[in-house]
Amino acid sequence: MPIQTSYNPAGRKELKHAISIPEYQLLRSKMSHLMKRDAHAGRDGTYLIRSTYFDNFDNKVLNEKKEGYINRNKYRVRIYGISDSYINLERKSKRNNLTFKTKCNITRQEFEKMRIGDVYWMKEDNRELMRDLYHEMKYYQIKPVAVVDYEREAWIYQYGNVRVTFDRKVQSSLQNTDMFNKHLPMVDVLEPNLVILEVKYDEFLPNVIRYLLQLSDTRQEAYSKYQLSRMYG
Repeated sequence: MPIQTSYNPAGRKELKHAISIPEYQLLRSKMSHLMKRDAHAGRDGTYLIRSTYFDNFDNKVLNEKKEGYINRNKYRVRIYGISDSYINLERKSKRNNLTFKTKCNITRQEFEKMRIGDVYWMKEDNRELMRDLYHEMKYYQIKPVAVVDYEREAWIYQYGNVRVTFDRKVQSSLQNTDMFNKHLPMVDVLEPNLVILEVKYDEFLPNVIRYLLQLSDTRQEAYSKYQLSRMYG
């Protein structure tokens, strides 16, 4: 069963911060009285996400993120639990202060073709997102460059379509893109005393959630897991 991610075709707002382990534990306790856990998570309330990100030789995607472009796209292939039973090609687009996501199912064989540069079959594919990726791979030379793993805990609040997630144990493959290899060598890229807090919502963030998330020493900076994964290569 795929993880539910509360997509909105009109775009969503996102907040990302790094918080300490004690803050994370305090927030979990508070959220248990207001929000529901993601019903598709494991018994401990978490699930493993593995994503392969695309970029080119000049690090176009990475540099646009670092420089804060208000209009940019990022492509990735995402799986859950290192399984090939459910594979998504996703595009995450930033337009001013809104985030848009587009996705389609792909097969393991299709991903493996992308890895080796066999992309011409994508040109006439019946999935629009696949055709868009073909254009990016052909004209901007983007390709799979890094695998990123992390453990996610998700909480949902129905009013405002709010989704709060905590991401821990962020790891990178350092340019190895063999994402279905369960023994893929990974290195930690997030400080062990930190958790990435993400808040996603539609038109408004309900006051009860806004007040709950007000933390005195929250680091007020965006944390990109892809950017973290490229710190070492």
